[in-house]
Amino acid sequence: MVILVDRNTRVLVQGITGYQGSFHTKLMLEYGTRIVAGVTPGKGGQYVHGVPVYDSVYDAIKEQGMVDASIVFVPARYASSSVFEAINNGVKIIVVITEGIPVHEEVKFVKYAKYRGVYIIGPNTPGIMSPVEAKIGIMPSSAFKPGSIGLVSRSGTLTYEVAREMGKYGYGVSTVLGIGGDPVTGLNFIEVYELFAKDPGTDLVVLIGEIGGDAEERFAKYYAKLENRKPVIAYIAGKTAPPGKRMGHAGAIISMGLGDYQSKRRALEEAGIIVVDKPSDIPVVINSVFKK
Repeated sequence: MVILVDRNTRVLVQGITGYQGSFHTKLMLEYGTRIVAGVTPGKGGQYVHGVPVYDSVYDAIKEQGMVDASIVFVPARYASSSVFEAINNGVKIIVVITEGIPVHEEVKFVKYAKYRGVYIIGPNTPGIMSPVEAKIGIMPSSAFKPGSIGLVSRSGTLTYEVAREMGKYGYGVSTVLGIGGDPVTGLNFIEVYELFAKDPGTDLVVLIGEIGGDAEERFAKYYAKLENRKPVIAYIAGKTAPPGKRMGHAGAIISMGLGDYQSKRRALEEAGIIVVDKPSDIPVVINSVFKK
């Protein structure tokens, strides 16, 4: 089984007529994702790869029926409004691909989404994918094989690398989800793990973290208190990063002694989580520890 998205998930693409929106809509359709409509204000009546375009989320749902998820390819200055529009029209899963959204705007829509019971994936995320079922995002589908390992990550590129390394050993994923690389995100490690914990098709979870913030430490504190728990293997990027340096993501910055590699690794290991030194070690650990 999978979490959040499957072959029956009805998807709306916000910003579908832009270059990125159009390009990835084509790839998602080819993968089998059930995209039923797109939205770009002022472009209603057009079609993108056979998908009807509407001026608003309201118009799209009125014509096509309710959708389960939306993916946002809207430029940063308009992205927040698009997220609020999707929430207010009843969309329950919103994947925010856009990066560069002002933090104060992210705080507002993430808080509002939690109040409305909406899952926000991102911002600045590669998305979510349940192999063979559906892809709502920009990750390369060829990197992921179906299987029983839940994969949650702060880094898009590392996610693909880890999936390829696991594939060499025959291991696949139930669902892969990028929580996003910004300082403020919707779903966090704890919430995604809880979804995997309830999924009978997920046997263990691979967590890919990076320096900056305290998301990994908060997860470790939570995980340490669990009695019945699924095993977790973790990899933390940024081991050699000097203090105060940003490593690619807006959220990956060490500040005032917080969020460094050693503090994250120590917290995870003390919680009973195996932390590996490099991505290629993950399938080796699965083989030696969990597949005896």
